[in-house]
Amino acid sequence: MQRANYNKLFKLLIDKGIRKGELCKAAGISSATLTKLSKRENVNTDVLIKICGALDCDFADIMEIEKANQETEDYPIKLKA
Repeated sequence: MQRANYNKLFKLLIDKGIRKGELCKAAGISSATLTKLSKRENVNTDVLIKICGALDCDFADIMEIEKANQETEDYPIKLKA
């Protein structure tokens, strides 16, 4: 089982001094969508494209794919996107 981790997005926002509300406005996404990202929930790829466009970056700059440990279903193994 794999899932997306968007911690890199939130670190990038901090590094660039951009507030979450500013990103929502610049990318044309809702605050509810940003909340989904913080909870590692699924979002449409169009959302990721909008965020990358607003931040002038690529998918690999805002997310990574985590692979679950088969025995525990925990997510300690991180594969970079």
